[in-house]
Amino acid sequence: MSDAAICPACVGLPEGQLEKAASNGTSQIVLSLPGIHCVACINGVERALREMDGVANARVNLSMKRVTVGTNQPISPEALIDTLEMAGFEARILDTSLLGAETDAYGRGLMTRLAVSGFANMNIMLLSVAVWSGAVGATMHMFHWITAIIAIPALLYSAQPFFASGWRSLKAGRLNMDVPISLAILLASGISLYETLYGGHHSYFDAAVTLTFFLLIGRYLDHRSRKAAASAAAQLSALEVPRVMRVRDGVRQMVNFADLGVGDLVQVLPGGRIPVDGTITEGTSDVDRSLLTGESRLSSSSVGTKVTAGEVNMTGPLMIRATTVGADTTLRKMVTMVDEAEAARNRYTAVADKAAALYAPVVHLLALAAFGGWMLYSGDLRLSLNIAVAVLIITCPCAMGLAVPAVSTTAAGRLFRAGLLVKDGTALERMAEVDTVVFDKTGTLTMPAAARHTLDAETQSIALALTQNATHPVSQAIAAALHGVTPADLSNQQEHAGKGLSARYQGQRVRLGSGAWLDAGNGTYIQIGDRSAQKVALRSDLREGAAALVRGWQEAGLDVHLVSGDDADETAKVANTLQIDHWQAETNPADKIAYIDSLTAKGAKVLMVGDGLNDTGALAAAYASVSPATAADASRAASDIVLLNDSLEPLIELPLVARTAMKRIKENFTISTVYNVIAVPIALAGFATPLIASIAMSASSITVLLNALRLKGKL
Repeated sequence: MSDAAICPACVGLPEGQLEKAASNGTSQIVLSLPGIHCVACINGVERALREMDGVANARVNLSMKRVTVGTNQPISPEALIDTLEMAGFEARILDTSLLGAETDAYGRGLMTRLAVSGFANMNIMLLSVAVWSGAVGATMHMFHWITAIIAIPALLYSAQPFFASGWRSLKAGRLNMDVPISLAILLASGISLYETLYGGHHSYFDAAVTLTFFLLIGRYLDHRSRKAAASAAAQLSALEVPRVMRVRDGVRQMVNFADLGVGDLVQVLPGGRIPVDGTITEGTSDVDRSLLTGESRLSSSSVGTKVTAGEVNMTGPLMIRATTVGADTTLRKMVTMVDEAEAARNRYTAVADKAAALYAPVVHLLALAAFGGWMLYSGDLRLSLNIAVAVLIITCPCAMGLAVPAVSTTAAGRLFRAGLLVKDGTALERMAEVDTVVFDKTGTLTMPAAARHTLDAETQSIALALTQNATHPVSQAIAAALHGVTPADLSNQQEHAGKGLSARYQGQRVRLGSGAWLDAGNGTYIQIGDRSAQKVALRSDLREGAAALVRGWQEAGLDVHLVSGDDADETAKVANTLQIDHWQAETNPADKIAYIDSLTAKGAKVLMVGDGLNDTGALAAAYASVSPATAADASRAASDIVLLNDSLEPLIELPLVARTAMKRIKENFTISTVYNVIAVPIALAGFATPLIASIAMSASSITVLLNALRLKGKL
């Protein structure tokens, strides 16, 4: 079956791209389109919106599942949503100001500078070969001038990231790795220009550009490994409803979320997210409370039931009287918890930064000592400066700058091929130190499922027909279990809020829903006509690879814990099955953070593995964190590593890869140190010609890169 056939809204839409409007409009509205997935969807959305009066342009971003609408007259977001829903597309208001920028201008800038320095380096090295081969006199001076013309503009542009970072460090009264790098580039260029102007024999342009090129490789790899998705707190904030339906004196009015006050009545339709903490005054519905509990089971709610911001109304319209709004809601408090947890984790200092704190002052002292010593020995300022610059260049941390990013990128590539996406640059460093693991249960170690063997063939076909188009998680689990069954021919299908589903089958009424509705006891039942209700067996199945993962990590020396929002019986059952000794049930988001903090206070380095919105704070609070790709957006954003597969087995080698990566990083620092032990005396003795400096830097950098590539093989 094609994508177009799967998507009802795509049927009958014209193929090809529609003409773009000439204007983007005077203002923009951004809507989320959770159901789009193909080119026909894009065309349908843009076509429907562009036919509206006042819409200047509409652009769909398929990967982000969003549409940006440019308007040239006032149009409410609700009017756009109504138009799209009439065209068959689900749409929601999205507050993009809470999500931040989605572009990577810094990464693109690094890549451009890398290309410029690489191109300049190739040409300069060709000219330098002629000089090294014995060119003298006018020929040598001409090559020096051509080299200067190429090198100076290239360095002024390409080395800007090092100059800017070094200057910020100096203004803050500290030294980082970019200070000696910047000093080496500037002094090498300055001395080389002086030598060129006055007909000297030595030019360091080739060394300066080569240094910049290799360091930009390391900087770009480091940036790619550090670039994470949007902040988890921002993702949680975006769940807040920007506009809500307020009811005053019987009059319904769509208002901004910020205009709500305590005591206001708010109407929430099925499928809508509850914007406030409050109490239901009218209506009956099932509410998805996974934000707080992490459990997929819905909670039947009616008049008098308390609800919280961030929960989702699933089946019936509700009228809610607000008891807390704005910063006092449960959702805002969760955002605050995640912010605090992220800030604490971000205080981790990377290995490379620790090395820089020691390395930078040593390099400066060596260069200063070389200058002072040669001035005392020879009294020649020009010779002393040349040797000091040579010391800076030959000791400049090119190999050290590549030591961490080269390994991190290689390790991240290996893990990606295994089905793991590393989002944070320091994730592997922290993962290598982890000694304790805390698992969430539902959605992480277990998945909801239904059994079909308890139902006869006729009942299976009726059950599938009732549930195949329903949105309730239990209905979806039943439909999945009945895959391959031919659905029965039903009529007059209805969904009863908080109860279940009903329809007509061969003149009889059929119902599937809660035992209380069918007078059959606890659980989920199906009834055909006047027959006795049959119980539908529901269970929580272990996720594929769960047992192997827990066993593998325990064998790797990790202490495994389980925390869950589910009841004690279900949690204990899973813990016993997986042989997990430490577990805690009925936990809310704050409890999970407290559990992580208690382990941390005892000196543990905790890895959190979870998938729900209720796990977001714990994921951010942990020393390192993992989420499956099926997790909530905010949970994935808070995680260092995302599991791309359905099976948990790829996670088994994660600690081993992380520990091996740290071993390679330490080896790279050793290589860099040995290189300096050999190179520094040569530079101090005045024998570091441009040729020796360039060869030494290149050799050390290539050695570091080759050592990092060993991660691709057997660990």
